[in-house]
Amino acid sequence: MARWHSLERPDYSIFTEAAHVYRYPARFPASPERVWESLASDESVKAWGMGVQSLRWTSPRPFGVGTTREVVLPLRAMSLREEFFRWDEGRGYSFFVREANRPGLRVFAENYEIEPDGDGTLFTWTIALEPRGVLSPAVKLLGPVNRAGFGQLVRAGRKYFARHP
Repeated sequence: MARWHSLERPDYSIFTEAAHVYRYPARFPASPERVWESLASDESVKAWGMGVQSLRWTSPRPFGVGTTREVVLPLRAMSLREEFFRWDEGRGYSFFVREANRPGLRVFAENYEIEPDGDGTLFTWTIALEPRGVLSPAVKLLGPVNRAGFGQLVRAGRKYFARHP
């Protein structure tokens, strides 16, 4: 049985004040309604391809603040239990990792924003994290690697919506 490690609950300021903030604005060739439909679907970003091995909502619909889900990252690198602390229907949401099956993180949160952009959507994904203990220097050192790795999700989303507008 996995040992779960609790993380701290942030507020929205985490997306500007965290030690490590990664922000990815991207234009998707789909309507905001279509992008939202995908984000709130049973598969959510897992459908886009890269970045998520499995995803399971653990709260019933309709989703909103307090909704929970479990996510497993590729190669079972980490399993996460997430809780949503912002839910703006059709415009975006924010969640934080409540628990992870690996130690080393104090806070981990993600923010998704959707805005109309002509005949497409401006999608902005922000990741904020605060490592704990011995992981702190490694996260700082690997900043460029993390930035490139996290960016895979946005690139995969752009390709997904080009194929599934």
